Amino acid sequence: MSQTQMMKGIIDGCLLAIIAKKECYGYEMAESLSRYGFDTISEGTIYPLLMRMQREGLVTSVLRNSTAGPKRKYYLLTNEGQQALSDFLSRWVQLEKCVNAVIKQEN
Repeated sequence: MSQTQMMKGIIDGCLLAIIAKKECYGYEMAESLSRYGFDTISEGTIYPLLMRMQREGLVTSVLRNSTAGPKRKYYLLTNEGQQALSDFLSRWVQLEKCVNAVIKQEN
């Protein structure tokens, strides 16, 4: 499995977590991911994910004026998005526990 395949679902969860903290636009999300070490995730990767999440009802968006250039599309979590984030966090905790057990050879 490539790193890209492995990261697909993880990035979705990370985006939901970023949006849960505050409404933000795509470039801000790319910058946040980069600060956390996901420096290979570009806006070109993020926007299709956000569009899919919007179609699925996990996020909604609103256009807001920008001090520098055209209006920006800010994303917010819906109730369904909050539930999806909660589900992701539960799965992540379980997955992390299992992977750590394998790595440390615990059972």
